[in-house]
Amino acid sequence: MQQALFNWSGGKDSALALYTILQQKKVDVQYLLTSVNKQYNRVSMHGVRTELLQQQAQHIGIPLHLLLLPEMPSMEIYEQEVKATLRFFEEKNIRLSVFGDIFLEDLRAYRESQLAKANWKAEFPLWKIPTSKVMQEFLDLGFKAIVVCVNNQYLDQSFVGRIIDRSFIQDLPDTVDICGENGEYHSFVYDGPIFQKPVSFSLGETIYRTYPGLKTDTDAQPPVTGFWFMDLLPTDDV
Repeated sequence: MQQALFNWSGGKDSALALYTILQQKKVDVQYLLTSVNKQYNRVSMHGVRTELLQQQAQHIGIPLHLLLLPEMPSMEIYEQEVKATLRFFEEKNIRLSVFGDIFLEDLRAYRESQLAKANWKAEFPLWKIPTSKVMQEFLDLGFKAIVVCVNNQYLDQSFVGRIIDRSFIQDLPDTVDICGENGEYHSFVYDGPIFQKPVSFSLGETIYRTYPGLKTDTDAQPPVTGFWFMDLLPTDDV
């Protein structure tokens, strides 16, 4: 059985993709890999504390490896760090990387092209499954997740901190993908069939942060995008 690395965000699509690849029994997932902002010690874009990420991995039973990145890294720095990480796993005879992406063609093409340069391959267990079906299966399997980040361009503050259930789905605007595949929201999975026991946490502050977007030739200033974050606080993990 081929050994593999799983790109773990801690969110719902990632959890379902991991469940799917484990059920298929075609590869042996040796590690979870997560990009972490080393300045804040939190999962990149999700804002989840590393302590909770570590609890997820412990309760799943697969070792966690962190890809430590600076705040707002350039593509050059990002790709340098990824190459160094791949070399680490190559020494362990791993050359297959698994992702939870669903339909973003350009993102898949980027991942595959970067991996191919290092003679790696990629696997996408959820690829082209309609996101409504992805969400339905996620809930039917008994996974539990909470929204930890929303893009203010798509969703308002009221959505951050909500449990992902059928009520949440009904309240999503028609313009928002049900799985948030376009970056509308991000989640933290705390229980489900891949967990030996739930991850324990409490709700902290709701935080608003802005990030510069990509500047075009017609922009006088780079556009700014706002995000609402729910800070999850680790509790005693008994």
